[in-house]
Amino acid sequence: MAEAGSFADRVKQQADIVRVVGEYVRLKKSGQNFTGLCPFHAEKSPSFAVHPTKQIYHCFGCGVGGDVFKFVMEMEKCAFPEAIRIVAEKCGIAVPRQKERSPEERKENQQRALLVEMHREAQTFFVKQLEATLEGKAGQAYLEDRGLDKEAMTRFGMGYAPSGGDALLRHLKPKCNEKLLVESGLVSRDQSGGRLFDRFRRRITFPIANESGKIVAFGARALGDDLPKYLNSPETPIYSKSNVLYHMDRAKEGIRRQDFAILVEGYLDAIAVARAGISNVVASCGTSLAEPQIKLLGRFTRRVIVNYDPDAAGQIATERSLSLLLEQDFEVRVLALPAIGNKKADPDLFIREKGAEEYLKLLKEALPYVDYLIARARQMDLTSGEGKRQAVNFLLPYVQKIPNRILRSEWATRIAQQLRLDEPVLRAALSKAAAERRSELKIQPELVARAAKPVERRLIRMLAEAQGFRQELAKQLQNARLYHGQETEKIFEALVIASLSGQPVQATEVGAALEDRDRRLLFEILFEEANEPTWEEAMSCIEALQHRRAERELADVQRSIEANPPGQELRGLLEKKQELMRRLAAAR
Repeated sequence: MAEAGSFADRVKQQADIVRVVGEYVRLKKSGQNFTGLCPFHAEKSPSFAVHPTKQIYHCFGCGVGGDVFKFVMEMEKCAFPEAIRIVAEKCGIAVPRQKERSPEERKENQQRALLVEMHREAQTFFVKQLEATLEGKAGQAYLEDRGLDKEAMTRFGMGYAPSGGDALLRHLKPKCNEKLLVESGLVSRDQSGGRLFDRFRRRITFPIANESGKIVAFGARALGDDLPKYLNSPETPIYSKSNVLYHMDRAKEGIRRQDFAILVEGYLDAIAVARAGISNVVASCGTSLAEPQIKLLGRFTRRVIVNYDPDAAGQIATERSLSLLLEQDFEVRVLALPAIGNKKADPDLFIREKGAEEYLKLLKEALPYVDYLIARARQMDLTSGEGKRQAVNFLLPYVQKIPNRILRSEWATRIAQQLRLDEPVLRAALSKAAAERRSELKIQPELVARAAKPVERRLIRMLAEAQGFRQELAKQLQNARLYHGQETEKIFEALVIASLSGQPVQATEVGAALEDRDRRLLFEILFEEANEPTWEEAMSCIEALQHRRAERELADVQRSIEANPPGQELRGLLEKKQELMRRLAAAR
């Protein structure tokens, strides 16, 4: 609350709440008040009102309300003192300088101000080098080859650090002492501790700004084969890489407005996405996402689409980022771009080759993180008990990160469906492991159970032994593709081929065509005691497989519906869901 006579009180008296709120919400005059769509909850008809005389706001839908400071605190996710400063600046009210507490603090503030000025000066220098030197022309040619025109170079402040090794040093030296030059990170000292030289040489430069738009560091891309390919500024008094997200100064309004952020790896990825008309994109600058960066994101949204590079390093970074985001209770989706020819596609390459429209389409179809991780787990060998255990152990750390018990339960259902595990046993095992904070699931016999369901085992036995009808059974199984995707698919495939040949099935010949684990399972099934097979029993087993497939299809359709696809696609999915539900109900 602003105390009478305080600076906050003076700002509140002079501030125009309609003007401040109007920067975030489109307001229309309605009688004495102004109305618009509430920024704090989704609505189609306006229930948000601003009272210009009383200088308050209130939403009749969700019930939020307060004064101009409360509104800014909610929108900017900031504390009261920061809200005072923001409102004052928006209203053109001079903010009094804070009293420095000590000479040391005053010195640190002065140093930070000088470092910011040095980076502004360096940015001007780099841009001039790109635009007006022969070396810079080579830099421009490289950027043009990457699909960037002059407008993009200017818009994103790209520059060029010359190869000489001391051009920036000579430019800055008349204005700055050596100590400050080294502390800025723009200049380095050789190993002997004597000679100074430019940190960035023969590189395209990308200015890195903090949230308020002040340049605090640079990223630089080698023009030739120099290593490392990308080089960033070191940690300095004004730059900590774990506290800054590239493009956040430009993206924050789009993130707040659309209520989600797209997280990419590098500068060129962020630039490509932003140029495609998608402003709410930020980059972690090639580093692993850090907790302070997540907290910075959390000031503007709790929803993120992770779109890192598809290579091995990008997959590791994606999975590490998911862990951190889940811990902070974010809603996360993952966009894994398809390859272009034989090239793995990052956002920059994909947009250049396929266009912004195709990228937008895939962005809307980004997988919920659960499905992305399960898809990764399914790449493991799920035909063996050990493979299933490894897949579950891959997923378990993410389960442990989820604070919400209901979501953990949902995970168990999805994992069981996708990996074809015994759900009650899996659910109990996951719950126990998460409660005990264990990183591995130790209950492997109960989890994986037998390697094939009774229905599959019985049909395999019939294909091997039912002389009277195994050929007709093989035809039905093959035509309906009922064994496709089953753990026992290879065994069925071999037996169906043998049965359709019209010759007697020789177990040893079928087994010879199988891998060791499938051969062992086949012989295990053939040694089980069983009644004489009948055609009626065979039809009953086929109906059970059809029922199981319909249940899997229903689960897939439900996940697609939950992804909220466009209208036409959603209608098709809902129709398919109804059809599958009718089919399942009729089979009961």
